[in-house]
Amino acid sequence: MQKRKLGNSNLEVSALGLGCMGMSANYGPPADKQQMLALIRAAVERGVTFFDTAEVYGPFVNEELVGEALAPFKGQVVIATKFGFDLDKVTAQRRGGLDSRPEHIKAVAEASLKRLRVDAIDLFYQHRVDPNVPIEDVAGAVKDLIAQGKVKHFGLSEPGAATVRRAHAVQPVTAVQSEYSLFYRGPEADILPTLEELGIGFVPFSPLGAGFLTGKMDENTRFDSSDFRARVPRLAPEALKVNLALVDLLRGVAQRKSATPAQIALAWLLAQRPWIVPIPGTTKLHRLDENLGAAAVELSADELREIDAAAAKLSLQGARLPEAVLRMTGG
Repeated sequence: MQKRKLGNSNLEVSALGLGCMGMSANYGPPADKQQMLALIRAAVERGVTFFDTAEVYGPFVNEELVGEALAPFKGQVVIATKFGFDLDKVTAQRRGGLDSRPEHIKAVAEASLKRLRVDAIDLFYQHRVDPNVPIEDVAGAVKDLIAQGKVKHFGLSEPGAATVRRAHAVQPVTAVQSEYSLFYRGPEADILPTLEELGIGFVPFSPLGAGFLTGKMDENTRFDSSDFRARVPRLAPEALKVNLALVDLLRGVAQRKSATPAQIALAWLLAQRPWIVPIPGTTKLHRLDENLGAAAVELSADELREIDAAAAKLSLQGARLPEAVLRMTGG
């Protein structure tokens, strides 16, 4: 597995990480714990060194799962987790209140350290920008934690470009995590140029469009009510019917490259910048192997131009998240 550095920091990780959220939350009932412990450890054996979790996934149980799975690999892997929700108000759909007050950030850090079974959190993201707390105060709180040796790197999830700049001026931001894929290209306008200028790494979550870009959905796909995708406008039946044209595009490229649509989607992301590290999630070993195989798929400049030109002709339908969740992004 190739390695990549997240921006100008000294944080080096595998070119593809593993998003662990879906093992415990948001994609229907939690997966079997023993199987997920084995899956995370299988990822380590295959060269993955970057694992993503958050206190709100569960809540708490995903951090505990990741901590238990990776306890034998201390010092060999990088674990990212997140703060910023008031868990007393959070529902299963993560519609609850935000809380990035400095005292709350520090309390979350102490609890996450215990659940993750580590001495320091490798990468600590603000999960969503809190409009009630100046980002300078947030960055200052994480700066204090870094000075105390409890956190190594500061990150932001789903921020706006202006927020990134303000935070970075107080405490250098190592990585920004936002949704990015051929299915959602919002970061290209402002976020990617800002990160390039400031030397900050980028970690795309949902790099396979919540499973859409794998090619395993069709217009008849329906989701369980406990699966957040049941409320995602772009995955509603009428939108799916239109959006499948993007999967057809990927499938055509994949056939020529002896790859899968998912591998082409991930290879496309890896080709966008050398400091981009996608974190596809899965609960299945064969999908893990498929995703990691994307690192060996090389897309030429001509192939990338072809994909972009063809994708530009498509009119994708539906918002990427329910409206209530979208209101918590940016800033």
